[in-house]
Amino acid sequence: MKVTIEIDCTPEEARDFLGLPDVKPLHDEVMGEIRNRMLATVKTMDPAEMWKDWMPGASGYEQMQDFFALMTGAKRGK
Repeated sequence: MKVTIEIDCTPEEARDFLGLPDVKPLHDEVMGEIRNRMLATVKTMDPAEMWKDWMPGASGYEQMQDFFALMTGAKRGK
C-alpha cells in the first residue's frame, strides 16, 4: 500500500506550522553587512596590487618574454 500526501503551503506557513523561527530579518541583516564590507574592500583595491597578489610569477613571465625575445632576435620595448 502506498499513501501520498501533498501539502501546498508557502515556506512561511510551513515554518509557522512546525514552530520554527523566522530568520529572514537576521539573514537580511547579515547579508547587508557582508555586502557593505565587500564594497568597502573593493573600493580600496588597487588593480596593480591585485595582479601582484594573484600572479606572483608575473615577474618571471616578463623574464620569460625577455628570454624569448633574446632568442628570436626580437627587441622588446621598455
